[in-house]
Amino acid sequence: MNSTSLNQLSEQLLLAVKMQENTSEIKLELEKTPFNKLESLSNDTTKKAFWINIYNAYFLILRKEQKIEKPAIYKKKLIRIANINFSLDDIEHGILRRYRYKYSLGFLRNFFALKLIKELAVSTIDYRIHFALNCGAKSCPPIAFYHLEKIDTQLNIATQSFLEAETDFYTDKKEVHISMLFKWYLGDFGGKRGIKNIYLTQLGQNISDFKIKFKPYSWEEDLNNFI
Repeated sequence: MNSTSLNQLSEQLLLAVKMQENTSEIKLELEKTPFNKLESLSNDTTKKAFWINIYNAYFLILRKEQKIEKPAIYKKKLIRIANINFSLDDIEHGILRRYRYKYSLGFLRNFFALKLIKELAVSTIDYRIHFALNCGAKSCPPIAFYHLEKIDTQLNIATQSFLEAETDFYTDKKEVHISMLFKWYLGDFGGKRGIKNIYLTQLGQNISDFKIKFKPYSWEEDLNNFI
């Protein structure tokens, strides 16, 4: 098994979840994967494609099949891959966010992160993952299937789509109202200056002199929100 087949397994798992098919065989294959094959996800591209799909698939598995509620759903280590138990927090904040402390607005590392998580983590935080991960809430980005060969383009599309849908511009007041995701992970986005640059590069909107306000986040449950 190489890194490509691992990525394919993550897509197969997410597809089975979407189609409401039995996921036991795929989960067992992921569980029995030798750890060195998990380590073969050797660059950020392979890691993002694999772990984003795994996160989105397992959130639905844990919530719909095992009926686990928030906040326990994020903390319990119920995702078994390569004979290791991971939590959703391990995947998001440990691996995909390079072991950032969950409640630091993205500015502080988690100094208690396990050595294993550090070994598996991406080398650089990609703010676009925040527009790909879905935690079953109405304000979350929709779920897509991330493919190894296309993930950079897909993340750009996901980012642009989310920004277009979740941003309100008030040019008369020089205000822009944006998703609360930007506040929760402010450091990942490079602070407010970084946010303004994202809007310039992604949407061509110059908001350099706009005041940023964060919109309330709807936690109303919205499962199966696939593109």
